[in-house]
Amino acid sequence: MGGALKPTQEIKVEGNKWHIKTISTFKTTEIEFTLNTPFEETTMDGRKVKTTCTLEGQKLTQDQKGDPDSLITRDFDGNTMTMVGV
Repeated sequence: MGGALKPTQEIKVEGNKWHIKTISTFKTTEIEFTLNTPFEETTMDGRKVKTTCTLEGQKLTQDQKGDPDSLITRDFDGNTMTMVGV
C-alpha cells in the first residue's frame, strides 16, 4: 500500500518542536515531536509504534519500533525533499 501512495508533506519547525502533516488520497496523518525523544505514533496503515526522530546534517530519520519496525529517511536539498521508507 505505502509504495503506491504519492503523499504531500508539510513540515514545520518551531524551536525544538517538529510537526509533519502527511496528506494523501488515502488518509491524512500528523505527528509532532522533539528530536531524539521517543513518542507514540499511529502510522498511516494503523500500526501503533514507538518512534524516535533524529537529524544528522540535512537527513531526518524516523525510526519506528513496532510490528514490523520501519525506518523512514527524509533528505533535504534546498526546496527538495527525497523520502525513502523501509
